[in-house]
Amino acid sequence: MKFRHVLRAAGLIGLLGTLQPAAVSAETYPDKPIRLIMPFGAGSASDTIARIVSDKLGDLLGQRIIIENRAGAGGNIGTGAVARSPADGYTLIFAAPGPFVVNKTLEKLPYDPEKDFEFISPVATLVNVLVVNPTKIPVSNVQEFIRFVKERPGAISYSSVGPGSSQHLAAAYFDMVTGTRMVHVPYRSGSQLALDLVSGDVPVSFQLIPNVIAQIQSGEVKPLAVTTKQRSKSFPDFPTMAEAGVENYESYAWFGLAAPKGTPATVLARLSEAARATMADATVQKRLLDIGVEPSSSSPEAFRTFVSDEIAKWAKVIKDAGIGAAQ
Repeated sequence: MKFRHVLRAAGLIGLLGTLQPAAVSAETYPDKPIRLIMPFGAGSASDTIARIVSDKLGDLLGQRIIIENRAGAGGNIGTGAVARSPADGYTLIFAAPGPFVVNKTLEKLPYDPEKDFEFISPVATLVNVLVVNPTKIPVSNVQEFIRFVKERPGAISYSSVGPGSSQHLAAAYFDMVTGTRMVHVPYRSGSQLALDLVSGDVPVSFQLIPNVIAQIQSGEVKPLAVTTKQRSKSFPDFPTMAEAGVENYESYAWFGLAAPKGTPATVLARLSEAARATMADATVQKRLLDIGVEPSSSSPEAFRTFVSDEIAKWAKVIKDAGIGAAQ
């Protein structure tokens, strides 16, 4: 009997020994570098934003944030890897619309964006802007553009960085709302897309502002309107689609921070507080606005609700527009 009591006591001590480090790590978090998985390639707009944000976030947390690029499958590979990572706050995902919203409708995912993650905060909004080659599309505003396209059904092409991207969905949604009919031309290379936009080979794009800042400033492409309800803080002279006469239309890209499901509440609270302080920092805001990116933040609960609403909205657009993963 005494021997069994000793074993039982030893077992309890062992159990307490396994539980204690987790409790301590939550209280002292973070006590080592944090990995931020970027599900897209180095040098992309999302990668640039992540590096601006992580610099300040790491300073506030008192630990280095190491960005690890794991591109592939439209962001699904890196996102899936984080879903399977330990829920200890030391592996985070740079959340994006593709792997968190659009791909859920387009394909079967190895993870569930709503069930397998804890949401921390959005960090940035990227406004889409309707840009045209001024020689091939000789229009001055959105209404002239709509008339021009309707007079040439199926003859005007627009570019995107791939099926299901924010550029693709913005254009498909525009077709649905305005009754126009354009042809989608997906690209693997953003640089080639820009070249063909400037040359007029594919004369229309609903591009993210950072991707076409140089071409807009040089006059090689003409901006007609942004696709958000408010004007861009980086380019306040661009009208919104609503101001241009297109009602009930909004489309934009966004990025945020999330962690594997089960991450301790104390760790999430620490990350949420630091993320919102990061996005309120004047230097971070200026660095983002200078490249056409709008700083953003919210509570974890508001971010989760936003993602769920985005999934419902774009699932309907994708199905109504007949968009497929290979389209």
